[in-house]
Amino acid sequence: MNAPLPTGRYAVSPLEVLVPRESRAVSRPLVLASLALLAGTTLVAPLALTGPSAAAAGPYTVTALKVTVRAGGRSCTVDTDVYRPSGVDATHPAPAVLTTNGFGGSKADGSTDALAKAFAARGYVALAYSGLGFGRTGCPISLDDPRIDGRAAGQLVDLLAGSRTADNGTRLDYVAKDGRGDPRVGMIGGSYGGAIQLATAAVDHRVDALVPLITWHDLSYSLDPNNAGRRPGAGGPVPGAYKWQWTNGFFLIGEAQGLLHPGIDPSRTGGAGCLHFVARACGTKRLLDSGKYPAARAEAMLRYARSVSPVSYLKSVTAPTLLVQGQADTLFNLNEAAATYRALTAQGTPAKMIWQYWGHSGGIKNPPAGELGLAKGNMEGSYVGRRILAWFDRYLRHRAHTGTGPAFAYYREWVTDGPTYATSATYPAGGSRRLYLSGDGKLVDNRAEVVRGSREYRNLRIATSHSESSLAGMLQLPDPAPFDARGTHLDWTSAPVTGRPVDVVGVPRVTLKVVSPRTEQVQNSADAADKLVLFAKLYDVAPDGRQTLVHRLVAPARVPDATRRFTVELPGIVHRYEPGHRLRFTLAASDSAYAGNRGVKPVTVTSAPEDTGVLELPVTQGVLR
Repeated sequence: MNAPLPTGRYAVSPLEVLVPRESRAVSRPLVLASLALLAGTTLVAPLALTGPSAAAAGPYTVTALKVTVRAGGRSCTVDTDVYRPSGVDATHPAPAVLTTNGFGGSKADGSTDALAKAFAARGYVALAYSGLGFGRTGCPISLDDPRIDGRAAGQLVDLLAGSRTADNGTRLDYVAKDGRGDPRVGMIGGSYGGAIQLATAAVDHRVDALVPLITWHDLSYSLDPNNAGRRPGAGGPVPGAYKWQWTNGFFLIGEAQGLLHPGIDPSRTGGAGCLHFVARACGTKRLLDSGKYPAARAEAMLRYARSVSPVSYLKSVTAPTLLVQGQADTLFNLNEAAATYRALTAQGTPAKMIWQYWGHSGGIKNPPAGELGLAKGNMEGSYVGRRILAWFDRYLRHRAHTGTGPAFAYYREWVTDGPTYATSATYPAGGSRRLYLSGDGKLVDNRAEVVRGSREYRNLRIATSHSESSLAGMLQLPDPAPFDARGTHLDWTSAPVTGRPVDVVGVPRVTLKVVSPRTEQVQNSADAADKLVLFAKLYDVAPDGRQTLVHRLVAPARVPDATRRFTVELPGIVHRYEPGHRLRFTLAASDSAYAGNRGVKPVTVTSAPEDTGVLELPVTQGVLR
């Protein structure tokens, strides 16, 4: 058994995310205007983590190499930097760490460069490269497709194995090997640089260890989420609510690569009308923008999005995987890491999971004190950093007695004196508590206390609820607090917490039935967009009435059949409800970050003791009444 690592007050590195999320349509003038606007801010490229301090770095040399690979039927040149620690040579080889950028970044951005330096300073050979379609690397953007991006990364593993040379003839003969042509290599990176690890390990079993940070499990769920009737490891059976802010932001950044990196080779040319995306990705984006989902096209869209996602190829991943996901993340929420973790462990792949504080939506400017910060070089001094180092020690340096920590750990932001990370030998960590949706707007813990009643809300033709931070917030301009307009949502609120605080850790679920005659009239059409869309979320209501949307998370759902009961899986959270606070469950008609209903669809929710909605909460301590 591995001895668990000690917990303590540690906290993470800031993520600087550049995502202009408000654009609905993309054109060259808009790209130029948006980039000009953003140039005046302090934000940097997506997932740019600042590098370790000079004091933290050990001696190493850095060599820039070009490596021509075959990817997706094209030849293109990959731009790399190789970090070689002092004293490492053919007679004194060292294991390697391969890393690449988040979306829109390159080998030189903060995250990629910082990770390479951090591991080179600790005796690993590090190879940082610009992913396909980014920086000075050729080929169009193909969304970490294992058949394209994964195969390209495998050719860089060949370089580390010494079985191929760089374009200038350089051969790397100083990487430790597990066998002929098999280098001892791990991978690490965040977001876009996280999924590529799983894609590579699925097609190249020479990869020995993975540390994907804040990445996706299923892009169809990430960008067009449907939490209704969600299948294990994937979104619901029909497309969800288009997450247009995030998707258009990434599309804008991808199309802008030619402006950011002029003079790139012709292999970067995209297809289907896009400048820098492969044709199928471009076509998927156009279908999402149209808001029309004919059955055949909707199914094709889901199949493609899932084909470039771990959900479709995890069965081929055997490399030990340490998953690190952010609690403050409206792009790739905790559910995605949980789905990957369940799939890997179910098939026997060694895997552990950490839910840290920061993600794409929080901890950018002011991460909590003590979390992993690459700018501080505090890998050894932070909980997440120590876990990462132990993971590579065990699987790359083959130190069999190194403890890799517990199966599951999660950051508790309410802890101010003592260990901020709690750990568990299992996931989920606690038990389940049920609350019932009463007709008088209360959440009660006893079905017999449910009051009979019906209440209605209706959507307007514009968004009437706001949850996620908008472009204004990212540009440090005033951003409205989450809100729900009167008449366009329903709330159910618990009694105040008494006694011990209530800690919710995991993925809540609500099962209910709604009445919507207008939906019933159109939901069987050939267009999935005619189905009812709703948004579920959890608030914390303070004694003074102020309410906080936990990490600004919301669960979009496109209900498969409004005549039947359905279950909505909410985003995973780690949150404490203090004594005197109340939990509020909200069902809203729309959200400004997402596309919504087509046409006005009034919704009625009816409650009775014998038949009412049920909210299931994963609770590790405390009682809600």
